[in-house]
Amino acid sequence: MLKEFRAFILKGNLVEIAVAFIMALAFAAVVASFVADIVTPIIAAIFRQPDFSSLKIDIGESAISYGKFLNAVITFLIVAFVMFLIVKVYNRISGPKAATTTGCPFCKTDIALDATRCPNCTSELQPA
Repeated sequence: MLKEFRAFILKGNLVEIAVAFIMALAFAAVVASFVADIVTPIIAAIFRQPDFSSLKIDIGESAISYGKFLNAVITFLIVAFVMFLIVKVYNRISGPKAATTTGCPFCKTDIALDATRCPNCTSELQPA
């Protein structure tokens, strides 16, 4: 059983997933720091209020703290926008992907570039 466990732990894809998870955690810390230390102070300078957590509506003995919700929504939107920009830059740097499929001239479905027969309509295809 120990050999099986060792083989499971050392499988390539498990190690790759662990490395990707650790890198994602480190990247999340970088993005969170960017939002908290750079973007949020800029927004605070524009709107003159860096934190909305003190906003609330008193209802009898309790209160609805909608300011904390506003902070969470604003943080989410900022993080989503920063991630959008990072992915956009990454896609621009990595360049266009090479095509792996083409359209069947008969039934118009996607097929592999090296296919000699369409798997959908079984038409014979000319070699590319």
